[in-house]
Amino acid sequence: MNRTLENWKNGAAALFRRPFWSSWRTLGALWLLLPVVAGLAKLTRCNNFLIYKYTFWHAWQGVSLYAPSPEYGDTNHYGPLFSLLAAPFAVLPQGLGLVLWCVALSASLFFAVRALPVERRVQVFLLWFCAHELLTALFMQQFNVATAALILATYAAVERRREGWAAFFIVVGTLVKLYGIVGLAFFFFVRRKGRFIAALAGWTALLFAAPMLISSPGYVVAQYGEWIASLTEKGSLNLFSLYQNVSLLGLVRKTSGSASYSDLWLIGGGLLLFALPYLRIGQYRHAPFRLALLASVLLFVVLFSTGSESSSYIIALAGVSIWYAIAPWRRSGWDLALLIFAFVLTSLSPSDLFPRWLRQTYVLPYALKALPCILIWLKLVWEMSTREYGEKKAVS
Repeated sequence: MNRTLENWKNGAAALFRRPFWSSWRTLGALWLLLPVVAGLAKLTRCNNFLIYKYTFWHAWQGVSLYAPSPEYGDTNHYGPLFSLLAAPFAVLPQGLGLVLWCVALSASLFFAVRALPVERRVQVFLLWFCAHELLTALFMQQFNVATAALILATYAAVERRREGWAAFFIVVGTLVKLYGIVGLAFFFFVRRKGRFIAALAGWTALLFAAPMLISSPGYVVAQYGEWIASLTEKGSLNLFSLYQNVSLLGLVRKTSGSASYSDLWLIGGGLLLFALPYLRIGQYRHAPFRLALLASVLLFVVLFSTGSESSSYIIALAGVSIWYAIAPWRRSGWDLALLIFAFVLTSLSPSDLFPRWLRQTYVLPYALKALPCILIWLKLVWEMSTREYGEKKAVS
């Protein structure tokens, strides 16, 4: 099997070395076309975009952001800051706002990938590998695309010693969807930690208050309280939801069918594994090790959240592609098999390219979309805990 996979790998590598496939024009056109197609396809079924649109209008009118709304028949779970981010798209005609929203999401991740301090081949690989998953997220108009972009942008800013920008991206991600807080995982790589902490405090104060520009201080403070309450309620509803809790937590709970234990046991174990590579302080100086931590963060935040859904995997698959591409040793055939497994089961399973009966009978009920990413994350943790990430090439 190793020889077959190696031949496939070499053939694919030769194909993607051709100028057309690695051209920024080709990739830019693709990542522009996908959101336009997704937006146009969802003009009459865009419930998530309606939530985003009315987050702005409800803030403008002083109406609760978290009460069920007749405009979209659902509830909002984004922070009050999101009302400002949605404003430019909410004031436009709905169809135009939807398409531009999708374009903005795609562009945010495209440019975040371009900002990563990695070789061009890594950026090209990530953009191709994640393109199908991007389309899945765009069909749902999901902010998860921007969440992935914010995490990547935080890492890039830390690497470039732009502590103020790194803090900004963390605070935006946290005040919109909480996930952004994982950017603090890069704290040990920050050179000027005092400046970084000061920037975090400053941006938190400023962005916490920013929605007051379209409402009032009392309203915004009250909405933050309602937001926390809504997230707590949503967490309990997600446990056995068919379309939520698509995570390591969900896979264990749905396959076991048990509600008698606390997810904190799994989360605590996951945090210990996540933190284990930090003990290898001598590896911090190696860029591939730091990038491996970025991949771990992108996977961890999805795998250990009950709020993870199918469209959240644009975040995790960005981590998978970084894991595969940045190792300073030659990847094995088994690694390639894991990569293909992730593409087939994680990325393709929600689409019509995957057998419907298999999706309905096994993948959805047991959160199997998470399985390849779980295996890759565990292998990544093992690699970070045992392998040498120096510039010298190692034999796999």
